[in-house]
Amino acid sequence: MTAPIALTCGEPAGVGPELAVRAWERLEGRLPFFLLGDPDHLPEGARVVEIDSPEACLAALPRGLPVLPHRFEGALTPGQPNPAHAQGVIDVIARAVTLVQDGFAGAVCTAPIHKKALQDGAGFAYPGHTEYLAALGGVDRVVMMLASDVLRVVPATIHIPLKDVPGALTADLLRETLRITHAALVRDFSVATPRLAVAGLNPHAGEGGKMGREEIELIAPVIEELRAEGLDLAGPMSADTMFHASARATYDAAVAMYHDQALIPIKTLDFDRGVNVTLGLPFIRTSPDHGTALDIAGKGVANPTSTIEALRLAARMAVARAAA
Repeated sequence: MTAPIALTCGEPAGVGPELAVRAWERLEGRLPFFLLGDPDHLPEGARVVEIDSPEACLAALPRGLPVLPHRFEGALTPGQPNPAHAQGVIDVIARAVTLVQDGFAGAVCTAPIHKKALQDGAGFAYPGHTEYLAALGGVDRVVMMLASDVLRVVPATIHIPLKDVPGALTADLLRETLRITHAALVRDFSVATPRLAVAGLNPHAGEGGKMGREEIELIAPVIEELRAEGLDLAGPMSADTMFHASARATYDAAVAMYHDQALIPIKTLDFDRGVNVTLGLPFIRTSPDHGTALDIAGKGVANPTSTIEALRLAARMAVARAAA
């Protein structure tokens, strides 16, 4: 068995605290994990066991949600981020990474953060979780994957306007995205010989250049180059025919060219169970595929399914990486 999963608290005023408790209730001790955060931020009446080290997680798990305390300054009001909490949220992420790097935790599972609250309260210098984790891991390039039991999909470009995608989509970016995805499938998903399907950028994959030439001039040459290195790549494919059931059976992951081309299929096929995975880090990181949901925080109605799936995937990836 690998070390337990470290679940970070995320934005305390969001749904993270209540989802941690509900995940523990649903999992009934079947998956070792602990919350890294302030026990005082958890819902009133929650069954909580404070632990002094990750090693104490297993003994505590049957009695309540194991919490490795990280005390925060300032009051908590669900739905209203407190700037005084910002530095604590950042420090929890860094602490969780250190626990994994030192072998005390098997993976990091991150509850959602509120980026504006971190910027306003602590001058957070990163666009989001992923960039901060890359800095903590000492790597320059990472890849975002959305994964569920029905589909794994990677967008080559992510949070940029659609009009900027053609300029951002370079041969180097696509090449590194494909290499990182291939390596992660081998190391973290136990796929010995990954099959990757690569989407085109334009409708009908450019239709021979009539609807755009990126497929001919950029995507196809990168695919041919990496095929020569031994990667199993199909494409460039028309994105509108890649995601039905029989097509999905032909590949282990799909690489899309932009955000919505990747996320619309998985959110349509498996909305509640999608997990955000950061590939290319020297440690494992997963996250539920939703935000802080400030509008429903503290109301007890948040759905824990994505958090549970993120914990489960983190545990499976930890086992795969340990065996690699």
